[in-house]
Amino acid sequence: MDLDSLRFANFSDLDAAIADWEQMAAKLKTLQGDAKDDLKAKSDKANWAGENATVTRAFVDKTAGEFADAHTQAETITKILTDTRGELVGYRTQLDAAIHRGVQKNLTVMDTGEGSFTVTMNIHPDRAAKGTTLPEHTQQDVEAFRDEIQNILKKATESDTSAAKVLTLLVDQAKYGFSDAKYSDRDSAAKEVAEAEKLAKILKKDPHDVTLTELNTLNTTLAAHKNDPLFAERFATQVEPKKVLEFYAGIADPYQGYGTDRARIEQAKKLQKNLGITLGTATLSDSDTMERWEQQMVKLGPDRLGIDDANDPTGFGVMSNLMRFGDYDDQFLNTYGETLIAYDQEHNVKDMSPWINNRDQGDLNFYGKNDRGRDPMTGFLEALGHNPDASTQFFAQPEGAGATIDKEGEVNDHLKYLTKDRIWLPDAPFGGDSKAIAGHDSLGHALEAATTGYSYDADPMSDKDPMVPGSRDHRTAATAGVMEQVAFLYGSEEGPKMLHQQSPLADSLGKMGAAYIDDIDYSLSGLGDSTKDDGAFPAKYNGRANFGNQGAIDFLSVLGQDETSHGVVSAAQHLYTLSALDAFPATSETNIDNAHDALTTGADARGILDHSRVQQAETTYKDDAEQANKSLGRSGDWVKLGTGVVVGGGIAAIPLPGSTAAALVVAPMAADTVGDMVNTFIGHQIDKGIDGAEDDPTEKAQMTSREFYGAGTKQLDDTYRDYLDNNPGIRDVVDRENWTQEIEYSYNNGSAQNDHRGRPAYKD
Repeated sequence: MDLDSLRFANFSDLDAAIADWEQMAAKLKTLQGDAKDDLKAKSDKANWAGENATVTRAFVDKTAGEFADAHTQAETITKILTDTRGELVGYRTQLDAAIHRGVQKNLTVMDTGEGSFTVTMNIHPDRAAKGTTLPEHTQQDVEAFRDEIQNILKKATESDTSAAKVLTLLVDQAKYGFSDAKYSDRDSAAKEVAEAEKLAKILKKDPHDVTLTELNTLNTTLAAHKNDPLFAERFATQVEPKKVLEFYAGIADPYQGYGTDRARIEQAKKLQKNLGITLGTATLSDSDTMERWEQQMVKLGPDRLGIDDANDPTGFGVMSNLMRFGDYDDQFLNTYGETLIAYDQEHNVKDMSPWINNRDQGDLNFYGKNDRGRDPMTGFLEALGHNPDASTQFFAQPEGAGATIDKEGEVNDHLKYLTKDRIWLPDAPFGGDSKAIAGHDSLGHALEAATTGYSYDADPMSDKDPMVPGSRDHRTAATAGVMEQVAFLYGSEEGPKMLHQQSPLADSLGKMGAAYIDDIDYSLSGLGDSTKDDGAFPAKYNGRANFGNQGAIDFLSVLGQDETSHGVVSAAQHLYTLSALDAFPATSETNIDNAHDALTTGADARGILDHSRVQQAETTYKDDAEQANKSLGRSGDWVKLGTGVVVGGGIAAIPLPGSTAAALVVAPMAADTVGDMVNTFIGHQIDKGIDGAEDDPTEKAQMTSREFYGAGTKQLDDTYRDYLDNNPGIRDVVDRENWTQEIEYSYNNGSAQNDHRGRPAYKD
């Protein structure tokens, strides 16, 4: 900064700009409130139909979000401008004071342009008036005066240029719309940028020359700033994509002489996560620089890096392991995935995998059981599992599909390839399960995200937002479109084989079935595909999934074959039926009819699931009745899933036994609020869970198929009687209409569906 620019600065224009931004921020705050409390609130409550359900509603939601981002950005800009003005005024005051002190020693400064200046005597002794005594100064005084002026100008320049830099970065975050990056002042924003530039210098080094201390610094700083948008973008764009990949490969490669150095291995493990999250945050920026970075990263995918580390991996081989963590830009993930899957299809040849072979021995993944990280498709699918919108787009139902999917031509090419055509190989480390295919588990995670709208390991009940009815059901017409394809594929004639050969997918398929249990029941209701029961099974979102009557039967008959998926869907079905009975108290003839239909349709679904489970147990353990009975005994324990259920916002979060939030099952409820039926079930299961907490799972009682069906009938009978207890006035009605016989018939009919219409048990 030039000396005169600061000394004679006129801040009136800046003051006017700050005033304008303050007014803008205030107006946008009002608009933000209007958009949230009026525009979006009305949209959420509206009964959208047709194109409005998928296009207009999404536009309204996005617009409301843009108002919030606009307010955030305006407020941040105001704070940065205000803070910068305050600093510059302060430096001008310091400059004036320094010049005044200089005059007292007969010193002054002159601006010589381009940030330079010269110190001179204020009045030369030869030109002083006769008899004038001038202040004396030493050379040391001259140098001190020069240094003080120089230091003030340096700080003012830093304040001015850093403000310009962060404002530019901030605006560039969003090419269209506004950024949600929020900073309290110029210093905090500038600090993020400076930290990023400093840290990027470590990534530019040869990874073999990086010390353990530097690695620790890298991880500590990334962990602290990985979610900051300015930090992440500045950090990423300071290092070329190829260098980022080379650096991580060099640090993570266990064959560089420190394979047994536990401290360094631990730092490498942390780096995979911290670097992955930081790069994900960076991709959310729309700046031209970041877009070029992303394009270069995708282009590097198929090629070898040309390094000695990790057996010279491909770009895909490294980046896919980093993107296992973080929230990545949807478009970047889809472009990356398109390129990866195209390359993979070209090389999908038996015994000639481009990823898992004797040549590629670089282990670049530190997370996940039986997963060395050599197959980049696994890491990419994990990324989709953490990015629901991107996953929904990647597996989107093709345009032109019918009301119900009934042929493979209506299935997304990516989904068909990954579930049916791709050759998947185990990638377990030494001592691991040589038959385990980690990629199947990751495919399940990606499909969970695509169909539920939640990251597969998210806790839907941990959000800070209040539990507004319906706000936690993230399903849309687009997610339903993916679910319809999944149900078609795994409910097809090849479905039983696919489920058993891709067994790590079973829990994910169970979660997906549970997430759409209301739509499955709706498809089961009525006669065939006609006269569906909208009253008993109202749509909880627009564009609900349509599986068709036969499709719902087929899908349930396959889900029932596996112990895990049978248990998860049975628990979701039971909770949904209970919530329907809470939603339809016997206060009107319509409610009574809806309660009846919920009970009978739920019994039909349970019958399909239970009969499928019995058939599969008998088929799998055909020569060992004891093991077959133990398998049924374990399946009969699904009721214990009620322990720890949390209900709110129209959904239930069901924790799988002995697992973390990553195993939560998100299931819809018919009622937005919890009633006596649901509360009674949850309360009872908490008690049972405590009583049986010490049980050894290997010592579970055996259960014959007769006992298994008997237990199923009793559970339905208990539910029916609980409804009568809560609504004693309808006893004459249910006796006259033979509800008990109809419920039992529906349960038995569900079993018969498997024999005549569902999929048979899988035989090796």
